[in-house]
Amino acid sequence: MAACSFTLGDINTQQPNSNGRYLLQLTPGQDFTPSDGRVMDVPAWRINTAIATQVIGRFNTAQPPVIDYEHQTLHKEANGQPAPAAGWIHALRWVEGAGLFAEVELTARALQAIASGEYRYFSPVFLYSSETGEVLKVTMGALTNNPAIHGMQALNTMQAAASAQFSTPQIIPSEEPMNPLLKALLAALGLPETTTEQAALTAVQSHKDTAEAARTALALKAEDGATAVTAACSALTSKAPDPAKFVPIDALTQVQTQLAALTAQQHADQVDKLIQPALADGRLMAAMEPWARDLGKTNMAALTSYLEKAQPIAALTSTQTGGKAPAALATGAHGLSQDEMAACTAMGLSPEDFAKTKAAA
Repeated sequence: MAACSFTLGDINTQQPNSNGRYLLQLTPGQDFTPSDGRVMDVPAWRINTAIATQVIGRFNTAQPPVIDYEHQTLHKEANGQPAPAAGWIHALRWVEGAGLFAEVELTARALQAIASGEYRYFSPVFLYSSETGEVLKVTMGALTNNPAIHGMQALNTMQAAASAQFSTPQIIPSEEPMNPLLKALLAALGLPETTTEQAALTAVQSHKDTAEAARTALALKAEDGATAVTAACSALTSKAPDPAKFVPIDALTQVQTQLAALTAQQHADQVDKLIQPALADGRLMAAMEPWARDLGKTNMAALTSYLEKAQPIAALTSTQTGGKAPAALATGAHGLSQDEMAACTAMGLSPEDFAKTKAAA
């Protein structure tokens, strides 16, 4: 709540309207500050055409605010003195470039006091936003000779007494009421009323992007609405798959299993075709067959390369005696078997040395 003062000099030169009312200035035509040096909690009190329009919209013509002397309405509870009315504020009017004015009804005593110079100033009392400084509502006024009777703190502490003067007290929010359009938009979006305008715009853009993406995916036009989107989605879900383009999952799985088995068998056959000749011509010993088959399963190229470079071992495919038992075996001089003799030949050892090594082991 704040109070400031304007001169009453013009009333003496005014002609009252048909209802006997006069115009008194409530605010300048732009942002303003007090001239009494009081501490402000906002940079300035704000007023312009848009703000004034809202102030006028909140004015209750059925309950005209009182005009008293020296703001006695605010002090009567403390000093016990009467607070006679000097008049009433019946309407508000915005004059572009000049400010916010009140259409007031003044008592005969008040008019006489002004005409005789007993009072020189009019001091309106108004509510304002502590965050933006915007004027919110005109609550009362007073004839005064002191343009700075009350500082901000004193007026705030007297607010209850000032409201008690009126027959129907009103609770005024500390900030500007929510824009009805924004309120309806937030409700439609399912957002709380505490959502900021920027957050609301972001939500609207998100909904717009989602709708555009859906229309694009469904090959719809930009102007197509919810009905067209729903119809397109229903058409997609109701379409049966084309038998010529799709096969059952079970059938596909069975085919994949059979194909894997055939592939594995073909690979095993290829490995066998490499290993059998190598065993026959001595490129592989029998003990190396498991290793060769494992290598072929994982790296056919490596097995092929190895067998291409391996040299056949004659001792693994034939005997040095032309099929006759070696003399050593016949006489039993060394006690070596045919396989052991073949191993001696492969390793370049004499039967005697092999026999000694065998005996030592």
